[in-house]
Amino acid sequence: MSPPSAITVLTHGQPADTHGAVRRLLQVSAGAGVEVHLPLEEAEKHDIEPHPGVVVGIEAPGNVDLAVVLGGDGTILKALRLVTGRQIPVFAFNFGAIGFLSTVDHGQIEDGLKRAMSGDFDVIALPALSVVADGQRRLAVNDISFHRRPGKRVAELAYSVEGEQLGRVRCDGLVASTPVGSTGYNLANGGPVLAWGVEGFVVSFIAPHTLTARSLVVAPDHTLRVLNLSDRDEVDVTTDGHTVCALACRAHLDLRFEDDQALLAQLPGATFYHRLREKFGRLAN
Repeated sequence: MSPPSAITVLTHGQPADTHGAVRRLLQVSAGAGVEVHLPLEEAEKHDIEPHPGVVVGIEAPGNVDLAVVLGGDGTILKALRLVTGRQIPVFAFNFGAIGFLSTVDHGQIEDGLKRAMSGDFDVIALPALSVVADGQRRLAVNDISFHRRPGKRVAELAYSVEGEQLGRVRCDGLVASTPVGSTGYNLANGGPVLAWGVEGFVVSFIAPHTLTARSLVVAPDHTLRVLNLSDRDEVDVTTDGHTVCALACRAHLDLRFEDDQALLAQLPGATFYHRLREKFGRLAN
C-alpha cells in the first residue's frame, strides 16, 4: 500500500486504556508528515486540541486514506461500517478481549504505527450482508440477526432461499453471518466457521426448539428471505449488534450477499488460519 497522507482515528469506550497509544500515534504521524483527522468525540475523549497536523471535528471517515482503530472487535466493526463502500483500509490495534479482526496486538504499538504510516501492510476485501429496513439499505460486516423480544413468546420464523421455503423454526432467533462474522454469534449457535475468502454466508438458529434445525450455507448470488410467522409479536432485527427495525407479524425481509464492501489491513503473510489458531487457541489454554 502507498503511505497515507491523512488518517482518521477511532478508539473504544475506555480512554484510559488507549490514551498513551493515541499520544504516541500523534507523535509518529507528525514525524511521518501524516495529517490526523479526529472526530470531535475522539478529541474530547483524549483531550486533544487542534494544532498543526491535527484537524478536529471531521467525522469519520472524512477525506482520509486510512482508518486507525484502537479497540476491540466492536470498535473495529464500527470503523468497517463507516468505510463500507470506500477504498479506505482499517488498520486495527487490539485493545479488546479477542480482537479477531485486529491487525496487531496493542503490545506491538511501535511496529504497528510504523507499518501503518509507511503503508507496509496488505489488505483483504471483506464482504457484507445487506437488507432494506424501513426503506433504508443497511449493511452488516458481521451478521444480521432476528431476535424475539424479551418477555415475548418464542419466535416462529420461516426461511427460504430463491423462493424455496426450507423450513419454519420455533426459536429465540436466527442469525445470518458473513465469513468474517461466522466466528461470532454464528459460532456460539453451533454454526460452522467459514474461512475468509469463502463466497457465501451461513444461517444458524438461536436456541431452536427442534432437533431438526440445521445451519445452512447460502450461495453468494442467492437471496435469503426471513418471514415472521407470528400473529401477535414483532421480531427485532439487528445489523452487527445494532437494532435497526422491527419485523412485523407476517412480514418478511430479504438478505443479500455483497462482495468487497470493506478493506481490512493485515500484516504481510498473515492468514485466516493463523488468526483462527492464535485468537481462539489462546482462549483454550
